[in-house]
Amino acid sequence: MIPQRKPDELSIWIERSFGHVFANPLLCHTALTHRSAGADHNERLEFLGDSILNCSVARMLYDAHPDADEGALSRLRASLVSGESLAQIAAGLNLGDFLRLGSGELKTGGFRRSSILADGLEAILGAIFLDAGYDAAAAAVSRILSAKLRELPAAGSLKDPKTQLQELLQARGLALPVYTLTAVSGEPHEQTFTITCEVPVLGLIAVGEGASRRRAEQLAAAKIIGLLPSEMRT
Repeated sequence: MIPQRKPDELSIWIERSFGHVFANPLLCHTALTHRSAGADHNERLEFLGDSILNCSVARMLYDAHPDADEGALSRLRASLVSGESLAQIAAGLNLGDFLRLGSGELKTGGFRRSSILADGLEAILGAIFLDAGYDAAAAAVSRILSAKLRELPAAGSLKDPKTQLQELLQARGLALPVYTLTAVSGEPHEQTFTITCEVPVLGLIAVGEGASRRRAEQLAAAKIIGLLPSEMRT
């Protein structure tokens, strides 16, 4: 098991990173304990923290983007609370240095694994909620996400390629693209899908390959967007 940090070192890190001082330090220790390190692990706190995170981010975006519709707000939230985004934040806070991991996870570098870092971050938010209530947890969310909130791109740029292509064609009264599955290769547990995307009215065709049908469709749509006349992409 990874050596446990001294209580004062951990509390200093928590206060500096999340702006919170735990009345019940046991909650903090549980939040930082991966299931590989013992029965008293952080998965229940992670579940709670995920809900707190989504609610808090929804309110932050609602206030920051008064003119955005539901779809735009949902895309912005998805960008902020994605596993990749949370793992980056956790890594920036050096959360991995404070995780308690079993010997197996420690040997394989679990303290750097994105999923473990993201789960640990959510668990801490859940622990703060239990320790001091929603306002304290929401303040912690604001503290760790405010910089990313300011850096968010325009909501329209977060649309997936299939949605972008559909909207570009609909805006000009053109028929929707046609997606055709043309091939599936590989073993059942590791397949590759090949999709053809066509826009017959424009004479455009592109092929995408991916580990899922959806991924292949998105790649094919992105290629079609790149083939559109420049005046249609604005």
